[in-house]
Amino acid sequence: MKKAKKLVPIVIIIALLLLTVNGWWSSQLSPVSPKDEELKAIVVTRGQSVSEVADKLKKENLIKSTLAFNFYIKQQNLADKIKAGTFKLSPSMSTEEIVNKLKGGAEELWVTLLEGWRLEEMGKKLSEELGIEAQEFVKKGKEGYMFPDTYLFPKGVTVDQIVKALRNNFESKYSEELRTKIKSKGLTPDEGVMLASIVEREARSDKARTEIAGILLKRLNIDMGLNVDASLQYVLGYQPSEKSWWKRHLTKDDKKVESPYNTYLYRGLPPAPIANPSLSSLNAVANANPNTPYLYYYHDSKGGSHYATTLEEHNENVANNP
Repeated sequence: MKKAKKLVPIVIIIALLLLTVNGWWSSQLSPVSPKDEELKAIVVTRGQSVSEVADKLKKENLIKSTLAFNFYIKQQNLADKIKAGTFKLSPSMSTEEIVNKLKGGAEELWVTLLEGWRLEEMGKKLSEELGIEAQEFVKKGKEGYMFPDTYLFPKGVTVDQIVKALRNNFESKYSEELRTKIKSKGLTPDEGVMLASIVEREARSDKARTEIAGILLKRLNIDMGLNVDASLQYVLGYQPSEKSWWKRHLTKDDKKVESPYNTYLYRGLPPAPIANPSLSSLNAVANANPNTPYLYYYHDSKGGSHYATTLEEHNENVANNP
C-alpha cells in the first residue's frame, strides 16, 4: 500500500506533463490568427526541402513553429507528398490544413520539360503533372519550337495556353542575333532549328555540340549525307522493349527504312525538326565552324567524344574506344 501511495504523485506528475506537452503541441499546430483569412501566395519550388518550406511559412507568419511543422510532417510521413507550385494560404489555417493544401491544392504547378525531348515525351510529362490530354498537345504543338524549360502553369491550364507559352519562350530565346548568325551559315532560321534538334540528340556537352554542329554543316556544304542516328531514331518511334522513344542500337535493317528522315538514305536535312532543342544547341549551330578539319565524330560508352578527318581514322576511334 505504501508503494502504491508513493506512485500516485509520480503518476499525477507524468499525467500533468503529458497534458502540458499535448496542450503545447496542439497550440503550435493551431492557426496563427484564426480571424485573419487574407490569402498569401506561397511558392514551393521543385526540390525544396521540408525545412526550407517551414522557414518560408514561418517568415510569412503562416505557422507558429518550424519545429512543430517539421515534426508533424515527419510524424505523418509526408515529406515526399509536398508538391511544387503556388499555394494560397492564410493565417487562419491550422498546420494540418496548410499541409493538406501543400499535398495537392496548388494554384499553380511547376513542370520541367527536358532538352531534346520530342512532342510525345513532353505530352506525357504535361499529362502527368497537369492532367491535360497528351495527344492533344502532340497534335497542337510544333516539333522543334516547344522550348524545353521549367514552367509555372496555373491549375486548369489548357493545351492551347501551354503551347502558346512554350512557343513564346522559344521565340524570345531564338533571338534575331542568333537567326542572323545562322543565316550567315547558309541556313534559314527553320533549317537552323532542324540542325539544332539533331545536334541536341547527337551531342552530350556544349563543347561537343559546337564541334558536331560544325561537322554536320561541313557535310551539308559538300553534299555528303548527314548519316545521323538521331533522325532515324525519330522515325522509328517508340520502342516498347526499351520503354523509350529513342532506339538505342540501330541495325543494318533500320538504316534501310524508307523515310525522308533517314539521313543514311537521303542527303540534306530531314523535312522537320526531330526534337525540341535547347538554347545551347541553337547557339552551337549559330557559332559552328563549317571549316572544321573533321568529317566524323564518335561517342564512346564513357561519354568521351572522338573526331576524325577520314573514315579510316573514324573506324580506328570506334575500335579503340568502346
